[in-house]
Amino acid sequence: MKRLLPLVIALLGTTALATPALASPPKPVPQSTTSLTQQATPPSPCAPTFQGATTDTRLTSLFTSYGNNNDRLDDWTGADGTYSVKLPNGRELWVFSDTFLGQVNPDGSRPPVREEGGTTVFLNNSFAVERNGRLQTIHDGTEQDPKAVMPPRDGTHWYWAGDATLAGGIVEVTYQEYERYGTGPWDWRWHRNVVARFAPGHLQSPISVHELPSDHSVSWASGIHRNATYTYVYGVEDLGSPKYMHIARVHGKSLLGAWEYLTKDGTWSSTETDSARVMDGVANEYSVSKVGNGYVLITHDTSEVLSPRIVMYTSCSPYGPFTGKTVVYTTPETGGNIFTYNAHAHPEISGDRLVISYNVNSFVNTDHYRDVTIYRPRFLDLQFR
Repeated sequence: MKRLLPLVIALLGTTALATPALASPPKPVPQSTTSLTQQATPPSPCAPTFQGATTDTRLTSLFTSYGNNNDRLDDWTGADGTYSVKLPNGRELWVFSDTFLGQVNPDGSRPPVREEGGTTVFLNNSFAVERNGRLQTIHDGTEQDPKAVMPPRDGTHWYWAGDATLAGGIVEVTYQEYERYGTGPWDWRWHRNVVARFAPGHLQSPISVHELPSDHSVSWASGIHRNATYTYVYGVEDLGSPKYMHIARVHGKSLLGAWEYLTKDGTWSSTETDSARVMDGVANEYSVSKVGNGYVLITHDTSEVLSPRIVMYTSCSPYGPFTGKTVVYTTPETGGNIFTYNAHAHPEISGDRLVISYNVNSFVNTDHYRDVTIYRPRFLDLQFR
């Protein structure tokens, strides 16, 4: 439920917590009517032609069967975030934020979390590794006492995951650190961005953790795109509503290099505070992917509060301008207590289509115990020509 909740709470009040999270949602802010890009614009001349969206049955079945399996009781039964990166030897690393571990009951429910007297473990981040069509949950700690793969530095801080990349055989996963500064329900906030480096053969804990640029109130990295020269890092300046896109780039593959920021005049600056608002309407998690001769931005539409619509924009470059807003899917789960959020692509597994995922959640805490399918990602295949 991470990072969507400022809008949720603004609409529904302080009782509408979506999961048994270890922290409360941040204080809501008024919705602004200021928009940078929501006027109708034609698609990019490089835009591929969108043909339709279908359910990705392989990934849907994979996570459904794995999440329901009780062979182990310290493994994944649901999560949000759902980033991915290809590991050496063909394995796929799935990067999650808030995660349930434990058992699934025969009726499709899960026990409450341990903090509420049940047996389900709730972690702020985890991994799963896919190999030959099989998944394995990765966490730190022990089977009896699982811990997050990216551990908090103390009891008042925690990490939620951003996108990930592979550099020199090392996995670099971005995280946003949040901190609690008081006892009130609104007394927590985004604090900084970091990158954790993991060895592919030992993903339970990072080799090292490094600070990323954090001086301009931009949460990096909502998405990452790499070409032959640069690694592009996409961020969000989250004002509740609106949310603004920012773009940075690093020469080469590692995020530890020198960063440059896209400025309001379209040039690049080494000064983080020169980073400009590129467009609004993006979510906290989104993606930019090469499709054909162009680039496709996939995001939930945050120009509407709690929108069920997943939209795409297109560009001739990985840094925009992104135009031609097009609805590619309307999430059928949305309605009543249920909302959807944070759609983004998985280009490394896409092939002749673009695989995207989105998250599903509920305003009502007990829904996650009643029905395990709610707090699990959904997967789609977008077709283009």
